[in-house]
Amino acid sequence: MAKNRFSSTAGPSQRQLRVGEVIRRALSDILNRGDIHDPDLNRLSVTVGEVRTSPDLKIATVYVMPLGGQHRDEAIAGLKRNKGELRRLLSKEVVLKNAPDLRFQIDETFDRMDHTRELFARDEVRRDLDDEDEDDGAGEER
Repeated sequence: MAKNRFSSTAGPSQRQLRVGEVIRRALSDILNRGDIHDPDLNRLSVTVGEVRTSPDLKIATVYVMPLGGQHRDEAIAGLKRNKGELRRLLSKEVVLKNAPDLRFQIDETFDRMDHTRELFARDEVRRDLDDEDEDDGAGEER
């Protein structure tokens, strides 16, 4: 059976990463300038954290977070409502064969970082980490 080239678990290609970063920068600029004709969206400060593209570059998943993490639903709704205009403005800034279909999701990276910090701050984790540091230095001679 032939191997499907899109099902490899190796991760995104260099091309996908490069195009995703170009799209991320362009969308950040568009949102920062307030080029969208939607006052509800323009009053929100939205950070574009990451853009992941499909292997054929036809779909771009945009991970966003409103400033301060508040008004998440409102930001996603505004971006989805203005998806066509964002795609049109993106196609003017980024030279691609086809402008990708934009899909918006909340960027959970910040929440995961906070959770990780909380885990490391726990007494039992700190104790285990301190024990490990002592074990590493006990057997060394200089």
